[in-house]
Amino acid sequence: METSLLGLAAVLLLALMAVTGIDVIGRYLLNAPLSGAFEMTELLLGALVFTALPLVSRNGAHVEVDLVAGVLPRAVNRGLGVFAALVSAGVLCWFAWTLLMLMLGQIHDGARSVSMGVPLAPFAALGAAACLLSALFGLIRGFTHD
Repeated sequence: METSLLGLAAVLLLALMAVTGIDVIGRYLLNAPLSGAFEMTELLLGALVFTALPLVSRNGAHVEVDLVAGVLPRAVNRGLGVFAALVSAGVLCWFAWTLLMLMLGQIHDGARSVSMGVPLAPFAALGAAACLLSALFGLIRGFTHD
C-alpha cells in the first residue's frame, strides 16, 4: 500500500512539474502558454495532497506542538495521544463522508472542470479514500505508538 501511494505521489509530482515547466517555457519563450495549465495544476496538486495524506499519517509526520509534553507523566502523554488520534480520526471520517457526498452529487450532475472538461468525481473519491486511510493509520499509530 505504501509503495503504491509513494509511486502515485511521485507520478503526480512529476506531472505537476512537467505541466508547470511546459507552461513557463511556452509562455515566456514561445509566447504560447499551455492551454488549461492552471486547471491541470489545481487538479494535480489536490490529488497530490490527498495521496500524501495517508503517508504522513502512517509515519506520524504531522506537525506537532508539544509545549507541555515534556513535563507531563508518560501515562498522561499516552492518553493525550490516544485522544488526539480519536479526534483526528473522527474529523477525517467526517471529511471522507463529505467528500463521498460531494462525489455522488458530482456523478449525478456530471460535474466537469471548466476549461478541460475533466470529470471531478474521481478527485472527490480519491480524497474520501485518502481521508479514510489516514484515519485508520492515525488510529493504529495512536494506539500502538509509545
